[in-house]
Amino acid sequence: MKRRDLMFLLFSLILAGIVGGLIGDIVGYYLPDGAVKTLFQKNIPIGFDTGNVDFYVISFSFGIEVVINFMSVLFMILVLIYFRWWYI
Repeated sequence: MKRRDLMFLLFSLILAGIVGGLIGDIVGYYLPDGAVKTLFQKNIPIGFDTGNVDFYVISFSFGIEVVINFMSVLFMILVLIYFRWWYI
């Protein structure tokens, strides 16, 4: 696998996560209360917060967090299937 293909795959996975997350939140907003709405709107944050530096006027936060939901995972799986089908 070439470096260009790997970078394309990484960019596609990140984009799929973003678009899938947005679509999941939008669809979940319009669904009536129930299990399906919970499935679309349930977000799982993964990450860490190393700390906050708080001065009187300005505050700094250090850390990273990735929030995933059902649609973002589904879109990432579809990108992987497409990449495997098209490139391998």
